[in-house]
Amino acid sequence: MPAQDIHIIGAGIAGLTTALALARDGRKVEIVDQAPALSEVGAGLQMSPNASRILIALGLGAALDKAMARPAQISLISGHSLRPIAHVPCGEFAARRWGAPYGVMHRADLQAMLLDAVQANPNCHLKLGQRITTEDLHALRKPDGNRASPLVIGADGVWSQTRQLVSGAARPRFSGQVAWRFRIDTDAARTLLDSANVSVFLAPRTHLVAYPLEGGRSINIVAIAYGQDPGETWAAAENTAARTELLDSFADWHPKMRTILKDAPRMTWWPLFEMPDGRWFDDERTMLIGDAAHAMTPFAAQGAAMAIEDGYELAQALATEDGDQRAALQRYESDRRARVGKARQRAAFNQFAYHARGPIRLGRNIVLALRRPESLAADLDWLYGYRPNGT
Repeated sequence: MPAQDIHIIGAGIAGLTTALALARDGRKVEIVDQAPALSEVGAGLQMSPNASRILIALGLGAALDKAMARPAQISLISGHSLRPIAHVPCGEFAARRWGAPYGVMHRADLQAMLLDAVQANPNCHLKLGQRITTEDLHALRKPDGNRASPLVIGADGVWSQTRQLVSGAARPRFSGQVAWRFRIDTDAARTLLDSANVSVFLAPRTHLVAYPLEGGRSINIVAIAYGQDPGETWAAAENTAARTELLDSFADWHPKMRTILKDAPRMTWWPLFEMPDGRWFDDERTMLIGDAAHAMTPFAAQGAAMAIEDGYELAQALATEDGDQRAALQRYESDRRARVGKARQRAAFNQFAYHARGPIRLGRNIVLALRRPESLAADLDWLYGYRPNGT
């Protein structure tokens, strides 16, 4: 097969994972990003076993061990009374059941380990500070001499420019919800927040997730509530009016939780956009992955995991194309659409369950309290136990 130019637009989690997976198969890859330097804003993320096993397969196991904490459980707690509702075991249980660790870590640490691996790989060529225009995108797709037709992989996020090359691709839509992200010192809430495990506080129309970062020295907090559509943006610093709006959304929460929100350092405000179903592949030589293809709300904590799966499985599809790249990419799109669709359904279910009101909320609490922790974990076997070829 003739050599092929592979261009990845975007050097986030999806783009860097894809580059590593392709380079492992001996393919030469160019990654382009408009940022002059890669610095991941935000705070933490949950690294589920379906994603961690892929990173381990790509040779990042040692780096992952250093950066990731492994909570013993995910606790579901009432945001009104602070009473425990149920918990899902993790820690050693997760490693045994799903064959890979569950953990929490800083987004910047994940991006840094991916970036280090890309920069150390001679098959990867990273170009930063290069803004891609429409003309550039069309030029990238033109064949060059005796080389095979270039492949352009759009990993440029929810506001993807590459998406314009794919006829039938969807457009992002605002979910109606916003996420408030911030970190606090563990000592600031030691008697309230668990500095070793993941805590999910539930209440009608709102919820809050807290888990440790920096070896337990700080706690990452994400508070989710309904908000207004801000237009085409992905994150913004809060202002005084925004903090008031947040406190209004959590007005009926336990006073101690409201105090944390009231006294928190300056937050980052993230409107949550999602992608409806649409085409990812142009049936020629452009493929969308990660948030550019299927951005979803974070209720199943699978945004980064789906991007990591995308990159690995795209490389697998190209490695087994058997001379018919178009057919291989069509199968990839079909298979990934089914997988992402199930993750999206789980996120929608979690949103309904987390934000339940009235009798439904009471019924939820009773059902969860009656189920064994191992039974709750079994509900995640299809998600966390997923094993692409080669992992």
